[in-house]
Amino acid sequence: MPFTASVSVTVHAPLAQVWQAITQPAIVKKYFFGTDLDTDWAAGSPLYFRGEWQGKRYEDRGTVLVFEPMKALAFDYWSSFSGTEDKPELRAIVRYELDETADGIRVTVKQSNVATQASADHSVENWCGVLDSMKRLLENPQPG
Repeated sequence: MPFTASVSVTVHAPLAQVWQAITQPAIVKKYFFGTDLDTDWAAGSPLYFRGEWQGKRYEDRGTVLVFEPMKALAFDYWSSFSGTEDKPELRAIVRYELDETADGIRVTVKQSNVATQASADHSVENWCGVLDSMKRLLENPQPG
């Protein structure tokens, strides 16, 4: 039975700015572990996250499943650190949803089709860090 990780954060920034932060590679790199995102965001297109983590090069990949500007996006995902074979049925599904609220933009990330509860818990920890870093970047922009 697959597990799901779900994390939300409210960002005090305009919707368009939050959307750019999750879709523009130059911004993603600033808060997402320095990763290089490569995709055109068209449904069915490949998606890559490349970089170096703790001295080891990686290339994680997926396929864009949903792209609804200013609202939601989803992709399947395989990590080169997962220790599993890259098979479609083993890929996690990552979905971002944006909702305008009275307090700001609520960003929710759900990662489903996760093999174990321990992996889901690890994903929650990672997504909390990623979303908190994005929130800090958007709410406290640095000059330059």
